[in-house]
Amino acid sequence: ADFNYGADEYDAEGNEEPKALPEGSETMPYIDESPTMSPQLSARGQESGDGVSPTPTDGLGTGGERDAGKGLEMRKLVLSGFLASEEIYINQLEALLLPMKPLKATATTSQPVLTLQQIETIFYKIQDIYEIHKEFYDSLCPKVQQWDSNVTMGHLFQKLASQLGVYKAFVDNYKIALETAEKCSQSNYQFQKISEELKVKGPKDSKESHTSVTMEALLYKPIDRVTRSTLVLHDLLKHTPADHPDYPLLQDALRISQNFLSSINEDIDPRRTAVTTPKGETRQLIKDGFLVELSEGSRKLRHVFLFTDVLLCAKLKKTAVGKHQQYDCKWYVPLADLVFPSLEESEHCPQVHVIPDHELEDMKMKISTIKSEMQKEKANKGQSRAIERLKKKMFENEFWLLLNSPAIPFRIHNRNGKSYLFLLSSDYERSEWREAIQRLQKKDLQAFVLSSVELQVLTGSCFKLRTVHNIPVTSNKDDDESPGLYGFLHVIVHSAKGFKQSANLYCTLEVDSFGYFVSKAKTRVFRDTTEPQWNEEFEIELEGSQSLRILCYEKCYDKTKLNKDNNEIVDKIMGKGQIQLDPQAVQTKNWHMDVIEMNGIKVEFSMKFTSRDMSLKRTPSKKQTGVFGVKISVVTKRERSKVPYIVRQCIEEVEKRGIEEVGIYRISGVATDIQALKAVFDANNKDILVMLSDMDINAIAGTLKLYFRELPEPLLTDRLYPAFMEGIALSDPAAKENCMMHLLRSLPDPNLITFLFLLEHLKRVAEKEPINKMSLHNLATVFGPTLLRPSEGESKAHLTLASDIWSHDVMAQVQVLLYYLQHPPISFTELKRNTLYFSTDV
Repeated sequence: ADFNYGADEYDAEGNEEPKALPEGSETMPYIDESPTMSPQLSARGQESGDGVSPTPTDGLGTGGERDAGKGLEMRKLVLSGFLASEEIYINQLEALLLPMKPLKATATTSQPVLTLQQIETIFYKIQDIYEIHKEFYDSLCPKVQQWDSNVTMGHLFQKLASQLGVYKAFVDNYKIALETAEKCSQSNYQFQKISEELKVKGPKDSKESHTSVTMEALLYKPIDRVTRSTLVLHDLLKHTPADHPDYPLLQDALRISQNFLSSINEDIDPRRTAVTTPKGETRQLIKDGFLVELSEGSRKLRHVFLFTDVLLCAKLKKTAVGKHQQYDCKWYVPLADLVFPSLEESEHCPQVHVIPDHELEDMKMKISTIKSEMQKEKANKGQSRAIERLKKKMFENEFWLLLNSPAIPFRIHNRNGKSYLFLLSSDYERSEWREAIQRLQKKDLQAFVLSSVELQVLTGSCFKLRTVHNIPVTSNKDDDESPGLYGFLHVIVHSAKGFKQSANLYCTLEVDSFGYFVSKAKTRVFRDTTEPQWNEEFEIELEGSQSLRILCYEKCYDKTKLNKDNNEIVDKIMGKGQIQLDPQAVQTKNWHMDVIEMNGIKVEFSMKFTSRDMSLKRTPSKKQTGVFGVKISVVTKRERSKVPYIVRQCIEEVEKRGIEEVGIYRISGVATDIQALKAVFDANNKDILVMLSDMDINAIAGTLKLYFRELPEPLLTDRLYPAFMEGIALSDPAAKENCMMHLLRSLPDPNLITFLFLLEHLKRVAEKEPINKMSLHNLATVFGPTLLRPSEGESKAHLTLASDIWSHDVMAQVQVLLYYLQHPPISFTELKRNTLYFSTDV
């Protein structure tokens, strides 16, 4: 049934192609995009304070009766279209409810597909919503079919709006419903089959009898429906005469609906909201800024916009003077599909062509010369045309510098194919972008494809939403803005404290010069410590600088990563912070002491604005002995590492050349090779790396297994063993999740960090299953008992050594490891920081 009407081109399926808004229109389009529907556009005036509908004259003009008649005819068309989509909606709800009864019936049998609790969570409020809409449809249908101009139906819409409380309950439960459905289909094949293909009845007069839809798509429908009902109320009011008895009722219904919608969308600053995500949440601009992209071999300046669920790369279109400026979208990646490629994966990425330092220095000299010429012109009250010419030249030179000096690669990869490469001059900024994206990726994101209209609207919103307006060059600054500092800043980096574990630590210093930040200095690496004492002094040349940034890194000694592209920074940022350089405070003869705090770490430093002086000292590393059969806490403390060296080295070697080896970890290595490797690690022999690189990869895999097998206590500890056995036996997924995460949290730090490190490695091995034939289950079978089997004293207490009990225990040990292998990535910091991070309502 295709009920098109008027300018809005509605149809029963919701497949309308909305018209683009007129150029320069001040209304912000609202898009509602469900996974199965095209966008629905509704221009909402930003100034409508009380959110009440447009005045009736919008739909009527002054043509009196003729227009009123036309308006009422439009009402019929609006209602017919809405009724048809209401029928589809009811059929969708029906399809969702269909499996509920049989699922409830099996819940009380010996082989339930889902528990009653799970059924209640997934299908929460669907029955109530169905009944409300069925009653509404049954009352509205005859009125539309026997249409005359006196028909009233405002009371039906008012009643529908008054029942929106049910939707509030549904919306509040929606995320949990979706997560529960997802978990259940992962753990239960029957439910997976049911939820993948739900049969939705076609409309009465359509040719199709049924369509197949996923449960996830159907669970989204109620969220989508509230928005659609609100849009229909808008349209009905537009075509209802103000003196019609329905008018005040529809107005009331619209007010209720709009209030409801804004309450579930929360109070978001309308300037920062663009459109909605596939889940109906408002898409917000989180961060934007200028980045250099390496595109087809050449450097291009892009304006990059990070929204709630998508990264969009745009460029400003060239527009005629006085014309409204617009962005042009170059590409976008949904965050659900965005990954940061590892160095191995990025080998095929384009190589960065680095501009030689002397060229950059020459350009800086040119800019400084132009600056002093401008100063002279201004002092001599020179011609404004000469100053403008110098300004233009300066802008061109600064722009060249901005484009050509960045060399730190920031790679973005779309899971579905394409990779993109940005070049940054500051690792601080690179980490800010990466962290912002990763924070958003912790949320439950959906993949999607934007239609051309949706992309147009989203890109159109960038101009109004952007927070960074000017290219960061000094010639863009107003004359009255602080010019920044020129000269030499002396900084002594004293020490840092607040680290949880020992590590090899160093700091870098960045300052902004010529409008952008660059790294200017780096301390030596202070080895194996939680309280590094660098006490190093640096002289930094300031060129219009306003801020000083300090970044603290943990040094990476991973050979495979170090021989890559020089500009690839593989070390891990432990913390970062910045301070404003206040000319008054800095320009004194005396040292000025300060502290920068960065996520729990405090770095102490002093600075003054004077002459040169440098000092560099180096410290040798300490010697360590014996790792096999020694408690993991003793080894990590002695090594001052988070993960024992032997574990890191073996895993690194397997990932370098054994990840595609058929049967890796299942096939035994030669025993004499394994014993030779064990001796070398125990003696901490300096030839370890050479020996590892020459050794058969199965021997290295065998050495890693042997190390875990010979630990005096299993990695997951004797103390927690009974609890792991109980936790894995829980049947309610939410309870199991809480219990299993709580148990991880209860492990000592060295055990937990090593376990998470190993877990991520095993997942990477399983990703190559088509080649190496090692599935997650195979790996769990190999490693489960190795990581969990209690030590001798303990096992006697647990087991009566009857083989059947033993095999039952082994099965449970395999299941414990498999549970964590199949779990989404577990972050140590999240686990420790937020005790409820993984919990769901139990």
